[in-house]
Amino acid sequence: MSLGLDNHRWYALQVRTRWEVSTSFLLSGKGYQTLLPTYRHKKSWSGKLKEISAPLFPGYVFCRFDVRNRLPVLITPGVIAVVGRGKVPVPVEDGEIAAIQAVVSSGCHAEPWPFLELGQRVCIESEPLQGLEGILINFKGNHRIVLSVSLLRRSVALEIDRSCVRPLGAQATVLEPLASRRLLSEVVA
Repeated sequence: MSLGLDNHRWYALQVRTRWEVSTSFLLSGKGYQTLLPTYRHKKSWSGKLKEISAPLFPGYVFCRFDVRNRLPVLITPGVIAVVGRGKVPVPVEDGEIAAIQAVVSSGCHAEPWPFLELGQRVCIESEPLQGLEGILINFKGNHRIVLSVSLLRRSVALEIDRSCVRPLGAQATVLEPLASRRLLSEVVA
């Protein structure tokens, strides 16, 4: 292979469930650079608490290769597909890979988290605001989210920790009676 690494980009590979480690090992054995970020967490087995290592991105392995020569990657046991739009592979941004590598090498505790975007509908999961729905409008400081509450046609902004919020699916209804669900909406300045 006389090609330089100029054409080699990082791609996310969708892999079979619980095949992340094996697939990463097999790809490394073929000479590809892989990235499988993991985290430590406690799991209960047979009444005993054990600390195990699990992938930060379950079902995915990052691999650096030339997309024009992807067949050896695709035929690797465990690989389902190269992530992309339709059948066109899309590389992962270099800055995102660098950020993941920095987190892994720092030794800081990291764990999987639902993807949250500005403008996305979310639901608060902890008391005293449990069940409150809203729109994510801003991140503030360290792991903070700013939401606006629309109650009685008035807006109130509240700050809440991101660990108390989960994304809502597309099936969430926007217009329900105020008595059954309090709605949040973005503050209009």
